[in-house]
Amino acid sequence: MKKLLFLALLSIIFVSCGGSRPSAYVHKRGGETIIAAPNKPFYQSTSPRQRISAENETPTLSDLNSEATSYDDSSLKKSEIIAYAKSFQGTRYKFGGTTSAGMDCSGLVCTAFQKEAIALPRISRDMATEGAPISLNQVEPGDLIFFKTDNKRVINHVGLVVETEKGDIKFIHSTTQLGVIISSLEENYWKRAFVEARRII
Repeated sequence: MKKLLFLALLSIIFVSCGGSRPSAYVHKRGGETIIAAPNKPFYQSTSPRQRISAENETPTLSDLNSEATSYDDSSLKKSEIIAYAKSFQGTRYKFGGTTSAGMDCSGLVCTAFQKEAIALPRISRDMATEGAPISLNQVEPGDLIFFKTDNKRVINHVGLVVETEKGDIKFIHSTTQLGVIISSLEENYWKRAFVEARRII
């Protein structure tokens, strides 16, 4: 009898609430709690370690392959840029030049990057606004280094890093006296004139 009265009371409460559906059903199964909202799939309660969102899941093999491919593409482009720039070694200096008939420092860099369909500003001080600044201990082949020569107040010279062996940064550039050559940042003149390094790719 008490059981019937209890059920009747529950029915009255349920009707008086407008027949609203419960926001969630709670079930017990084998000592674990199972929760589900109406019309939504059940999910099983888990430990904090197991509650990992999709964004934090372990990368799949395809994700890793994609990153590796991107890295390989970048490395290949840098290698091609460096090789093309080196092909101009010995080219005489020519202000505004961009060919084997003569080129200036920014012309050499622009031409080398253009080979890989990467457009850069034509003037070295404008190039120094591209990419991301990096410290000297982060410099790798393919990065750009910028200088202020002859006591200039603005950046007026750029070189393309071709080698970083044992902390010795070597770069290819076009100089007014010797044309396109490879120099070392350890040389006093270039060490004093150095301003910053930037990574384009």
